[in-house]
Amino acid sequence: MEILGKTNVDFIGKRHIAYTISCVLVLLGIVAFVQISRGAANMGIDFAGGTSVQVKFAKPVELGDVRNALTKNGIKDSEPQQFADGRSVMIRLKRGAGEVAGTSQQVETALRKEFGDQAFTLEASTEIGPAIGKELQRKAVLAIAISLAGIIVYIAWRFEFRFGVAATIATFHDVLAVLGVFFALNKEITLLIVTALLTVAGYSLTDTVVVYDRIRENLRLRRRESLGEVMNASINQVLSRTAMTSLTTILASMSLLLLGGEVLHDFALALSLGIVVGTYSSWFVASPIIYEWRTRVDERRRARR
Repeated sequence: MEILGKTNVDFIGKRHIAYTISCVLVLLGIVAFVQISRGAANMGIDFAGGTSVQVKFAKPVELGDVRNALTKNGIKDSEPQQFADGRSVMIRLKRGAGEVAGTSQQVETALRKEFGDQAFTLEASTEIGPAIGKELQRKAVLAIAISLAGIIVYIAWRFEFRFGVAATIATFHDVLAVLGVFFALNKEITLLIVTALLTVAGYSLTDTVVVYDRIRENLRLRRRESLGEVMNASINQVLSRTAMTSLTTILASMSLLLLGGEVLHDFALALSLGIVVGTYSSWFVASPIIYEWRTRVDERRRARR
């Protein structure tokens, strides 16, 4: 189903414009990574330590009433979030060392004092200390690093080493771009967002492999054409396929974003951004890197001759 038909976009010729856009996205991502490492970003309780309490009221409740009830009983800086049904509320509190233990009990006591014993039920409670949060943060970075190393090995085995490096750069570009946008929007960085970043990495890799497959095939069949012509032709040939894949995938992620409720909102937002950035990088980042690499290697060989 070729929704775009036959196209003739000069992707390689527009690579310098793409480089500028990518540099901005990557720079923003690097700033976000540094700030996250320093603890200066909006870190969720998974990493910063704290308490998460989920309660369900018998009747719909105003979020402001919940916040006022907590403040009235000495629980400040709470972050209540209401679910779509209007009755379920998740309350997050970030705490330092020695402040986490017993916080969920304090929240429950405060709510029962203000709303009554039969007004709500406690559905879930999670307490994470700062030490555990730092360990989770270290393991999250390690998980992303291992996944990128695995990409290099896989692509290098399936294609060649330079393809593996280019695919890894493109994937790293996508992860940093999404992370940078989240940092700029002051979104909370949680383990769920790390899950989304790893999903984005997998999606980006899949899309890149489709383009690389066609490039490899055309390099064998169209030997008389220049490298730029072969790459442009290859990307245009799979353009409809990648566009259709991205469209159907983003419809699913946008459904989660709009209808999935508060808990899935940021996760779905990260996925949606990742799909857009991943598709862009398959066309304008992964392939141009191969073009630059092979072109410069060929120029050096001719110079030596």
